[in-house]
Amino acid sequence: MPEGHTLHRVARDHRRLFVGQQLTASSPQERFAEGAGVLSGRRLEGVEAVGKHLFYHWAPKGRSKAADVLHIHLGLYGKFRLHKKRHEGAWPEPRGAVRLRIEGPDAAFDLNGPNRCELIDTAGYEAQLARLGPDPLRDDDPERAWRRISKSKTPIGPLLMNQEVIAGVGNIYRCESLHLLGIHPERAGKDLDRSEFDALWRKLVELMRIGVKHNRILIADPALVGKPRSRMTREEGLRIYKKANCPDCGSAIDQWTMAGRKVFACTTCQD
Repeated sequence: MPEGHTLHRVARDHRRLFVGQQLTASSPQERFAEGAGVLSGRRLEGVEAVGKHLFYHWAPKGRSKAADVLHIHLGLYGKFRLHKKRHEGAWPEPRGAVRLRIEGPDAAFDLNGPNRCELIDTAGYEAQLARLGPDPLRDDDPERAWRRISKSKTPIGPLLMNQEVIAGVGNIYRCESLHLLGIHPERAGKDLDRSEFDALWRKLVELMRIGVKHNRILIADPALVGKPRSRMTREEGLRIYKKANCPDCGSAIDQWTMAGRKVFACTTCQD
């Protein structure tokens, strides 16, 4: 499943390419035909990412005061395919089961295989936000996350994967951020002190912003790798995720299942 930086990058790109335009919507797969019909011909007013969710805000249609929101959650298999118009003519034929196609004057995108693709009203949008914890890539107050974590006997590893605690963090950011700060994933949330939580939040903000900029997860220090982030391979960009040995002490990296995902940690460096 894509981590939060991917959705924020999509939101950024779609704001640039589509916001302020009247767009055509269709559902080649026909599973979202009714919703596409509601949106087609309307102006897109905004796109935002919150955690692993995308929200597209549309202007009211005609005399209606209702402003529908398109809610998308990619899940495990969802993906976007972007098209840019380079010459006159039709857009490419849909590839696979395209749930939604959005077309503008100069760009279009296809959405395949999302977990959620639905129209919601303002109340539904606010309910979705209420279920999500603060997002490190937004100007959200981390205090809500600290209140949950500081009172919890649950290990910090699963807490970081709980989107109601912190929105947008996935398995790679979980493993890498905890290793950088020397915090073992099995340590109970209540056993973190405030300075450790604050350092964890800052580290997530830093790493996920790098992810948005480069459109991929890059954890390693360019000075240690010997090349800029833009030239790093995936293998070079990660420090402990799916690695055999700790880059700091050389000890073997332990791996086990936590919150349904395989977690990686160094028991020498993390306590």
